[in-house]
Amino acid sequence: MTQNEASLLKTIIVDDEELARQGLAMRLQNSDQVEVVASCANAKQAMAAIVEHEPDLMLLDIQMPGKTGIEMIKEIQADIMPMIIFVTAYDSFAIDAFEMNAVDYLLKPVENERLIEAIAKAVEQKNQRTAVNEKQRLLNMVVSITGKSASAIGELLENQEESNEHADRLAIKDGSSITFVPIKDIDWIDAAGDYMCVHVAGETHIMRTTMKVLEEKLDPSIFQRVHRSTIVNLQRVEKVSSHINGEFHLSLSCGSSLKMSRSYKEKVKHFF
Repeated sequence: MTQNEASLLKTIIVDDEELARQGLAMRLQNSDQVEVVASCANAKQAMAAIVEHEPDLMLLDIQMPGKTGIEMIKEIQADIMPMIIFVTAYDSFAIDAFEMNAVDYLLKPVENERLIEAIAKAVEQKNQRTAVNEKQRLLNMVVSITGKSASAIGELLENQEESNEHADRLAIKDGSSITFVPIKDIDWIDAAGDYMCVHVAGETHIMRTTMKVLEEKLDPSIFQRVHRSTIVNLQRVEKVSSHINGEFHLSLSCGSSLKMSRSYKEKVKHFF
């Protein structure tokens, strides 16, 4: 699966009217944001499609024979519940849709502009969910590396501005001038002999100190040593990749790729 395919919203269409299903499918066929994986005529077919495909999005009619769309939603397990865009000929169910946190509520006949707008809302909502999941993954990494509980990490993050235990900036002397670098802006740090290279937003600042002294100035819930000579800001880590030689590489949001030594393998093994 290519990266573009992975970013598509897997979508199912549920409507008892075949022409309605075909019309929506045709309009979504050329979308670069949606992949229609199933077309269903009733709630029973839709439930089976949800279990099989675990779609991101469902375009759902409300008034259908046998079981309405709203009745069907109440039976879907929370962990496989897709985002919902209601597509109906009736405006009387709008309040129900709102209470179910539907992405949007479209009235038939659906205007193309409104359909595009609704899909855009679904894409944004998916991106927000992905961001939340990524934050949770990084929190799990912090918990793994530091040995602190998730609640303890949360308290540290909430109170870090009020805490005097760790510095909020580094004073880096360069000749006769001193540059103050905010700790939160540091991407990563590596040692070069008796000097430390502090990497911040594409720039490298050199300071004469030791790894041990510098570590004491940094919040361990955010900064951790991942190599004998490397400290990383865990909030910058976007991806952890394993290699056949047993080492790991960390991809940072700034574009840098750092090697994690084998001695740290146990701290991240549950990610693989």
